[in-house]
Amino acid sequence: MTSSLVILGAGGHAAVLLDTLLEASNKIEAIVSPNPAANGQIFEGLSVYDTDDYILNSKVSDFKLINGVGSIPGSHTRVNLYRKFRALGFEFERVISPTATISSYAVLGVGVQVMQGAIIQAGAIIGENTIVNTGAIVEHDCVIGSHNHIAPGVVLSGQVTTGDEVHIGTGACVIQCVSIGSGSVVGAGAAVTKDLQANVIAYGPKTTVVNPMDK
Repeated sequence: MTSSLVILGAGGHAAVLLDTLLEASNKIEAIVSPNPAANGQIFEGLSVYDTDDYILNSKVSDFKLINGVGSIPGSHTRVNLYRKFRALGFEFERVISPTATISSYAVLGVGVQVMQGAIIQAGAIIGENTIVNTGAIVEHDCVIGSHNHIAPGVVLSGQVTTGDEVHIGTGACVIQCVSIGSGSVVGAGAAVTKDLQANVIAYGPKTTVVNPMDK
């Protein structure tokens, strides 16, 4: 990375991203967050703005954005921010930890974030604005949609496919060739052994599936 960077958000996820970026000597232009920094020490010395005006009053060529907002089920803040600023012409930078292992035959979309110790194998395609979090494994030929969160310790076996805005919780496992529909949530520690339709919740070692619309 050579451009100046502006980080959206100042919570825990933003702090981890900032740590990774500083290790690689990236230039951090500013932090934009309506909320105080979660970890004051790591943000110390950086310019922090509490409104989007700093970005909106800048040219799209002045810097690239880093989406520092975390991704949790039921929240659309991360994806909404991404879509808002992309529509205005701003570019989002990828963040790749130097401790991640990524095949040269994998494809990473715009704004993808690959965290410490993650592994992405040959033939995998990762959609835009997706997080592959700490220690997650994305095996060969997986096709991951946009705005996914592959949480810490997740294992996706070969040829798994996901739609957009899928959340796969910490430590979950998905066997080979399974498809997960858009908007679905896989709970922490779940073992997914069959296809999941869109907008369902799967949890437990035997993949109990709940459709929120049935509640």
